[in-house]
Amino acid sequence: MQEQLRQDAEGAILFDATVSPQVDGDWFDPAYWHGRGALSTQAGGRGGIAVIATPAGECVLRHYRRGGMVAALMGDRYLWTGADRTRSFAEFRLLQTLARLELPAPTVVAARYQRIGLHYRADLMTRRIADTQTLAECLASDRWDAELAQEVGALVARFHRAGVWHADLNAHNILVAQAALYLIDFDRGRLRAPGQGWRMANLQRLRRSLIKLGAASQGEAAFDQAIWVPLMYGYERTLSA
Repeated sequence: MQEQLRQDAEGAILFDATVSPQVDGDWFDPAYWHGRGALSTQAGGRGGIAVIATPAGECVLRHYRRGGMVAALMGDRYLWTGADRTRSFAEFRLLQTLARLELPAPTVVAARYQRIGLHYRADLMTRRIADTQTLAECLASDRWDAELAQEVGALVARFHRAGVWHADLNAHNILVAQAALYLIDFDRGRLRAPGQGWRMANLQRLRRSLIKLGAASQGEAAFDQAIWVPLMYGYERTLSA
């Protein structure tokens, strides 16, 4: 990993020169890629996503957007408190740390912020993890069993054992491939000292996500037996390994 910083009048770009030797502002513009026939998918809403074919391989470009009630007021603007504290630069560096720890997370390509007075806008580009489904999609298609639940628990435990706190641990941010699982979207994530409290709170967030998506449609007792008990078995076994 070779971190490079490129600054201009609007803001700055942080990129990994070992992934791509050069990144400029056009890389963060979906219209630029569309004009070159390199934009395959674009989704709106919070955290607008574009899948693009770049010289560094197929990538996911994410534009940071606020959620909740503040979204109507601030949209995609965040309060400026310094370059290193921008959402994009913080996530870029956390993903670099996860790579050094050999944890299954996206490979980061580049991050950008654009300052507008007291605020800034931000973008992040990562390598696309191909041939995956989200855990939410697996649940919707009934591709879910005790073995997968154990694997999900083991995945979360690997990150918790390394002190990685995921700010939004839910079924949409877990990717399931044929031979591996991945955790994605580390916006506001950080490293924390070992602690039972934050680990259990993180797991409860995942539990609420699964229940909200219908995993407990047969009742919570059935959900616990079929999903949550195997998940926690995989979690505890990996955490103590």
